[in-house]
Amino acid sequence: MATVRKRSWKTAKGETRTAWAVDYPDVGGKWQRQQFASKREADDFRVKIEGEVRSGTFRPEASKITVKEVCELFLEDCEERLARRERMTRASLEWYQGQVYNYICPDKKRFEKNYKFGPRAFFEDGIGHHKLAQLSARIVSDFRDRVRKSDLSVSSTRKLLTTLRTILNFAISKDLLGTNVAAKVKVVAPRHERKNRKRVTPPTPEAMRRIMSVTDQDTHVKLVVAATTGVRAGEFHALRWKHFDFRKMEVLVETRVDRYGEEDVTKTEAGDREIPLSQTAVDELKAWRNRTKYSKPGDLVFPNLEGKYEAHDNMVKREFDPLFKKLAKLHSEDPDKHAPAPKRFNWHALRHFAVSCWIDADLPPKTIQTFAGHSTLAVTMDIYGHLFKKAAHNDAMDAIAKTFVAEGPKRPAQRRARRHPAAEPRSH
Repeated sequence: MATVRKRSWKTAKGETRTAWAVDYPDVGGKWQRQQFASKREADDFRVKIEGEVRSGTFRPEASKITVKEVCELFLEDCEERLARRERMTRASLEWYQGQVYNYICPDKKRFEKNYKFGPRAFFEDGIGHHKLAQLSARIVSDFRDRVRKSDLSVSSTRKLLTTLRTILNFAISKDLLGTNVAAKVKVVAPRHERKNRKRVTPPTPEAMRRIMSVTDQDTHVKLVVAATTGVRAGEFHALRWKHFDFRKMEVLVETRVDRYGEEDVTKTEAGDREIPLSQTAVDELKAWRNRTKYSKPGDLVFPNLEGKYEAHDNMVKREFDPLFKKLAKLHSEDPDKHAPAPKRFNWHALRHFAVSCWIDADLPPKTIQTFAGHSTLAVTMDIYGHLFKKAAHNDAMDAIAKTFVAEGPKRPAQRRARRHPAAEPRSH
């Protein structure tokens, strides 16, 4: 049972000081003490601590360690996991470091080094100074509001809170914290942002045909593979000849490469998948294998000149983006013969195009989820649900209506004319 008592003592200078002390046993029976300036603060802490001890969520270290210290422990753990290759990449580590040092525990020196010529202002109102025991849903909510006022988007704020939840879960796993106070803190988008949220709009088949018409044969095979298999960019650049089975006409996706040229397994188990190949893709790949000097089973299918991973940004800049400029130039030179260039889309749109083609081909949603490498069917439907055929929906509604609505034209309803009381008085 926790107790509250007034405590007085003299300092080395002879000054008398007073405070309100809360003595309480932790879950292991060891007595702890916390001091407060007022009795009200001490009573509030006593009520809180007794509840935590009863529920088993009390952690004595929470009153000694700050959020910043936990963040540093978390980042150290991430570095160790990266060294052991335990589901941690250098890109993920840098992402966590950015979230921590830009917002949760703002570090001005790091900011000035990384954003010396950037337009973003330094965010000062982090929560790194709070003790874990002091952290509450209210403090996290206020932190969220300050971040939003700094013009961070709804999407980015949600990702920031996800990182904070991950760090607090790490603290729980180390017995530094009992509960995750950020678990139920949400970021609500304004109505106009929800209404104007952009849906995925894949390139049209006509746009793809026009882009393909101005490619060279080496770029052509890259576009065919990307636009028919729907693999992600990292998966595309990690493909090796051993992953292709031309007899079965399928490709095995089991690896990915990040921007640092570090190869790893796919992000989730669902990312490991087999995708069927079209005869066109098989023919193009066979011809490409005969042209390239890197044709052994362990060689990359689309390497750079040295046979190593090709930097995605460089490939897009040198091979993909110029295609739109070529079409625009053709139109400017002869508008009657060449239509305007299609609206520019990025490389990832080729994945959207592949999925939209699978939907148009009436593949089952579960099959589309598998080919796309999504972890759940809900992810597939959230992204691409609006692309499923509207005609099929209308047919379904017609069939439902016929089950309870009689066929044939209906007579218009007969309404009794209302008498005007002044014009046609009742007889008694």
